[in-house]
Amino acid sequence: MARLTPITNKNQVAAKDHAIVDAIVESRGALQGPFTMFLHCPELAGRLAHLGAFVRFEGSLDMRARVLAAMTVAREFDAVYVWGAQTGAARRQGVSETTITAIREKHARDIPPEDAQIVEFTQQLIRRHRIDDATVKVLQKRFGDDGLIQLTGAIGYYSMLAMTVNACELEAGPGAEVLQV
Repeated sequence: MARLTPITNKNQVAAKDHAIVDAIVESRGALQGPFTMFLHCPELAGRLAHLGAFVRFEGSLDMRARVLAAMTVAREFDAVYVWGAQTGAARRQGVSETTITAIREKHARDIPPEDAQIVEFTQQLIRRHRIDDATVKVLQKRFGDDGLIQLTGAIGYYSMLAMTVNACELEAGPGAEVLQV
């Protein structure tokens, strides 16, 4: 059970913050997941929603790379809610069960090389807080400087979501795969 009362209705925030709630609902279809926690600080929620819209929907980084990074972040942080949301998204992007299992087990063996690049980059950044030169060069060649920064930004964004859902003990959404931690 979540540590904070989930905010699922704009009447749970001050009237001055109703526009923030409306914008989040408009961009995401509903108040759910981490935003039910972030709305305890509406200004932060609004700013994160804007960043999240770019990271999730508007950037030029391909969706498969985004979901692989997000799923790896979720696993590295043992973020149950984010894992459940991202495994569903990964399956919709055609990510194999072998790859999902490898990420769940915290390795990159038996993952197609292009997917493994994303997983290894994400794992290095979270585990060591640095990326080795060879990994950067491969992804820089693949995505360019802009894409490399978008990938890094996506990892940062999903790390913030993961930390928030963990701090608030937000459980997996209805019907989502539950990560065993």
